Amino acid sequence: MQLVSGPLASADSSLPEIALRVERLTLAKRIWRGTAEDGTEFGFELEKPLKHGETFFQSATARYMVQQHPEAVVEISLDVAPSAAAGIGWAIGNLHLELSAELTRLLAPDEPAVRQLLDRLNVPFKQTTAIFRPGRFARGVQPTHDLGPSHKH
Repeated sequence: MQLVSGPLASADSSLPEIALRVERLTLAKRIWRGTAEDGTEFGFELEKPLKHGETFFQSATARYMVQQHPEAVVEISLDVAPSAAAGIGWAIGNLHLELSAELTRLLAPDEPAVRQLLDRLNVPFKQTTAIFRPGRFARGVQPTHDLGPSHKH
């Protein structure tokens, strides 16, 4: 078993990718085990959780990437006024459910309470599957400079 302590700082993008597929709740952990598609076993003892798409191990012949399983979500288009999007986000949060905001859509768990809320608010949505990363909020262009130790993201 290979022990992994974090993502690779740089990986050879010319090497073939081998996925290690994992559920969102496992990916949020710092200590766990997993098996890649080629059968290679890994133990994870991480300083912080890995993110979907990160390369965590590389051999002479392949690079290993973590791939989060898609899950059932409701998708709400952000083709609405910013105040409406904020209200929708607040309403879902008021149900104590997680939310992911991307540049063009909001994603929430595909739960009966969410669907009922959106129906009651007359908010169009579609049921789909997606990589759900709650807590991700659309912020436009991200700064590329280091904000230093006194600033937290």
